[in-house]
Amino acid sequence: MKVVLQRVSSASVTVNTKVIASIEKGLLVLIGIEDADTQEDIDWLVNKIAKIRIFEDGNEVMNCSIQDVGGEMIVVSQFTLHAATKKGNRPSYIKASKPEIAIPLYENFVRKMEIELGKKIQTGVFGADMKVALVNDGPVTIVIDSKNRE
Repeated sequence: MKVVLQRVSSASVTVNTKVIASIEKGLLVLIGIEDADTQEDIDWLVNKIAKIRIFEDGNEVMNCSIQDVGGEMIVVSQFTLHAATKKGNRPSYIKASKPEIAIPLYENFVRKMEIELGKKIQTGVFGADMKVALVNDGPVTIVIDSKNRE
């Protein structure tokens, strides 16, 4: 699993001109799922995301987690995170999971994140044409790959 975390002062997801998710201070999480992903990847990422210290404390030092600041979250599925660009100019998405594999993993990730944070997580619509708007705070953008745990 690959995720892109964006610390935001606001974010929203719109589908067919209707805003379906909207948050203030928190994280916009873009998640890409591949066939090799398992429950272990979900558990590791949920723990990492909940505890990663990318929010400022009272001294303006990134020393707080989303849990510490009571931040909100939107999770959006994004298969393009698994784009292979080595050959040619058209990205290949062969590593990205098909919906029958990705949807259950995506839904499980959201459920586990809700349990970890103790609050409802807003989401996009899997497979929909979404318009994602955000004000990146910082800007702070972190890329995490559960297969490359550095």
